[in-house]
Amino acid sequence: MRLGRRHSKNEEAQIDLTSMLDIVFIMLIFFIVTSSFVRESGVEVNRPQASNVVSQKDAGIFVAITSANDIFIDKRVVDVERVQATLEHLLLEQPDASLVIQADEHAYNGTVVKVMDAAKGAGVKNIALAAEKR
Repeated sequence: MRLGRRHSKNEEAQIDLTSMLDIVFIMLIFFIVTSSFVRESGVEVNRPQASNVVSQKDAGIFVAITSANDIFIDKRVVDVERVQATLEHLLLEQPDASLVIQADEHAYNGTVVKVMDAAKGAGVKNIALAAEKR
């Protein structure tokens, strides 16, 4: 007498996907952990292009200046007279924070200079201008 499993004709072969899902999740975790996230100001600005660009790491405060010369600090519109007070308040939370100014290529230089002057008056030690690499 023959003992064994009986296979019906309607039974189909199945592929076990458990190990493949494990590998996919491990790869997903690896890519999330190893990826670097770039923090942006949150305002659409056409930055000018420069051939000599240096990467700025660990920027704490972002200031965006639009083509209409509107000033945004951490995604909030700030009047030019309130820039220094706003930066002083942010420096209380992050005393060693550096400042990155993302000015639109059509923004007035005077607005950029006023923001830089207010930043120095607020006590910001490091100021950088953001540009796109050519």
